[in-house]
Amino acid sequence: MKKLLLISSVSICVLTSIIAATKPHSDLGVTTVKHEAFLTGTDNSPEVNYWIDSLYTGMNLSAAGLTRTAFFDACKGYEYLLSQNVIQKPGLLTICDYSQSSSKKRLYVLDLNAGKVLFNTYVSHGRKSGNDYATSFSNREDSYKSSLGFLVTAETYIGDNGYSMRLDGIEKGFNDNVRNRAIVMHGSNYVNGERASSKIMMGRSFGCPAVPAAQVKSIIDCIKGGSCIFNFYPDKTYTKNSKILNASFVWPVAQSMQLASVKFPDSLINTDTGITLN
Repeated sequence: MKKLLLISSVSICVLTSIIAATKPHSDLGVTTVKHEAFLTGTDNSPEVNYWIDSLYTGMNLSAAGLTRTAFFDACKGYEYLLSQNVIQKPGLLTICDYSQSSSKKRLYVLDLNAGKVLFNTYVSHGRKSGNDYATSFSNREDSYKSSLGFLVTAETYIGDNGYSMRLDGIEKGFNDNVRNRAIVMHGSNYVNGERASSKIMMGRSFGCPAVPAAQVKSIIDCIKGGSCIFNFYPDKTYTKNSKILNASFVWPVAQSMQLASVKFPDSLINTDTGITLN
């Protein structure tokens, strides 16, 4: 069954990329609806739930520590940005799950087209965002805090922390100041598996998502140049006010499935609730 789901989702994602590439650019103005409705699935089409659950199960993300809520939010933002032609490098989705301890591998680089986890490793948060757990976030200069929401990867450079990558925040009031704040992805010796194994608290940054030095080049080279990053935390203010999370739009993946006339396996169809997983 998992193989069937994964094959379907790979085909769907390829079609999604093709359709999104032909759409004209538009601004990020959106019609909003209640975010809770999307989480319960009442305003989701069966196609969307099918795609989400296929990928979530096929990539074994629950065992890797990522909740379906975090994955759903990340996928929704990815699909919205894809529909708006904001993403220049489709198929890749990076999630920083700041609801997890910094001692956990809470950075996920996902290949949605192939249904694969490319990287699952450690990532820092800002020193004033919290200690082992990040609990406070900011978009302000000199706050030394991480920012929430959706960002797009940009260019690389060699700086004080070596090979690094700039980021562009696209949510006004939440992360649109990250470039001015010099919040970038870079490598670090204070974020690694050895510290986690020794139960030593991970080092914290000035707000940058620092990753293990041994992996930084591979990760940056994979996601640089216009892919989607989502910094997740169940913050009520962000969840209520994010225009992306509360956007009402037609998901490109749903369009793709409809155009491809994807037939759901009978074992996944529940006439009362839509799509379920056995």
